[in-house]
Amino acid sequence: MRLRHIMVVEDSDEDFHTVQDAARGAGMLNPIVRAHSGTECLHLLRASHHVRDALPLLVLLDLNTPGDDGRDVLLEVRSDDVLGTLPVVVLSASANARDLQFCYANGANAYHVKPVDHAMHLKVLRDIFSYWLASVVLPA
Repeated sequence: MRLRHIMVVEDSDEDFHTVQDAARGAGMLNPIVRAHSGTECLHLLRASHHVRDALPLLVLLDLNTPGDDGRDVLLEVRSDDVLGTLPVVVLSASANARDLQFCYANGANAYHVKPVDHAMHLKVLRDIFSYWLASVVLPA
């Protein structure tokens, strides 16, 4: 059986490499598919829309990306009958209360502020992967 991928919406190369390092550190075997923007993420999700096994197991979403941003992705995912059950975890540099409120009001499963410290950023990501891929029962 093929492992479903993790969709990471991240425009920063440095932050994406941190995601990859954290995934390895967490022993994660799932492939990681990167979208550089919300627009690219939505394109990839729509392309795999018709095959449930082709959808990501988890979406790790940066809010501030070029084109359609993470807010647009969240709204689109939650309004779609097929995509609506995808777990969406926001990982953003924004600690703005309006962003937090918006994300939870529109169906984000979790919201994490990216730590500035690299070691803490790795720990937060490892904890996210451990929780969502080892502790939670996700939709089939």
